[in-house]
Amino acid sequence: MPRPLSLLNAAVIAAALAACDRDPSSSAEAPASFGAVQQQAQLEQQQAARADRSAQVETSRRTAIVEAANRVAPAVVSVNTISTGSGRSSSPWESFFFAPNPNRQTAGLGSGFVISTDGVILTNDHVVRGADRIMVTLPGGRDLEAKLIGTDPVTDVAVLRVDAKDLPVAPLGTSQGLLIGEWVVAIGNPFGDMLSNTEPTVTTGVVSATGRHIIPNSEGGGFYLGMIQTDASINPGNSGGPLVNVLGEVVGVNSNIFSRSGGSEGLGFAIPIDRALRVADDLVKFGEVRRAWLGFDVEPVEADDFGRTRGVRIARVAAGSPAASAGLRVGTRLLEASGRRLSAPLDFENVVMDLRAGDEIALQAEGGRAIRIRSEALPSVRAERVRILEDLELITVTPAIKVERGVQSDQGALVVWISSELAGQLGFEEGDVILQVNNVKIATAEDAAGVFRQLVGRSGPIQIYFERNGGLRVQSFYWRG
Repeated sequence: MPRPLSLLNAAVIAAALAACDRDPSSSAEAPASFGAVQQQAQLEQQQAARADRSAQVETSRRTAIVEAANRVAPAVVSVNTISTGSGRSSSPWESFFFAPNPNRQTAGLGSGFVISTDGVILTNDHVVRGADRIMVTLPGGRDLEAKLIGTDPVTDVAVLRVDAKDLPVAPLGTSQGLLIGEWVVAIGNPFGDMLSNTEPTVTTGVVSATGRHIIPNSEGGGFYLGMIQTDASINPGNSGGPLVNVLGEVVGVNSNIFSRSGGSEGLGFAIPIDRALRVADDLVKFGEVRRAWLGFDVEPVEADDFGRTRGVRIARVAAGSPAASAGLRVGTRLLEASGRRLSAPLDFENVVMDLRAGDEIALQAEGGRAIRIRSEALPSVRAERVRILEDLELITVTPAIKVERGVQSDQGALVVWISSELAGQLGFEEGDVILQVNNVKIATAEDAAGVFRQLVGRSGPIQIYFERNGGLRVQSFYWRG
């Protein structure tokens, strides 16, 4: 049978039990147990490790791409347009059952970005072309009515201005020295007001190629020269938004895609920012692009058995032009221009597109001959303009203007500006050359002005012969002077 506890043992056990039940905070002399200290230390280590991992994850989330997007996105806007016209039928049945409505309003959508603190916005020409009203929406949802400062269909660049002084401005970089394979970010508003918020969309990819030329397909469209190719998704509403490098600098203006399905397939193209800014600067200062003139045209050379060509051949040289002064001759083969290899006429046009009056261009001809030419302002810009009826501006066709504009006629009056009202009445377009009015031959702009002055206050049938795109046309109508 168990031995009875002695009084001493009972006292010791009671004291031990009392010590276990006592609150440690009530006695400064009572040491904490080794196990409790160890457990507390482990808990603190786990919390420190968790905080360290959270900091590492947060750092890894904020990649260069995230930082680049955050830097530029506040300056990206949605560009909304309203155009009045018959527009395109939404279905084949609509055009079958309903007559075209000249007062029909159609909405358009694109993107843009702020490039100046005084409210200047860069976008695409095709985003705002034909728009009667333009509204831009900031990332926070603020709407601002925009004014079209100028547009250039050749480069697909347009400039808008809004009445605001507090807009964030996109950091601008350069398209020079882009590396094939380097990361880029496309920012824009592919869905516009269809989404519940107005913050821009960000897609990523790499620079797939530079200096790409895009030739229009059977559905039309213009030439795009020297474009940046990227596999970052560029959908229709992204047009006009910025293409950004990992430093958060704009290197291009998103413009278009090649697609069989209508969506992005990894073939997006952006206008180099250096070219876009040069065009924008001209549009802001002059309302038009002041391009340079060299005074000669080129044509392709014969291809080898594999379809490859090397260089371009001079097709014609305008008398008195910079090219003539530099000694260029028809038939000379050019291999390089401004250090860029020439394989086709579009390569040469790409170089000339970036020239401004007074710039010098270095050419290398076959045989190693180096030629330097200083460009001039376009002859049509320098030519004296004759204004008729306050709605029409003409210049006289000269050999230089004939080469510049690709005109076939040796003489005539070239239309350089016409109001929409008179264009509707006469059927003229900018670039047409007036050759004859009734039985009167037109050799100069002054000849045309004299004929139209005689028609003021008179009414009767009139017949005008003119050149358009190298072909002869005749316009007959009843004149009400």
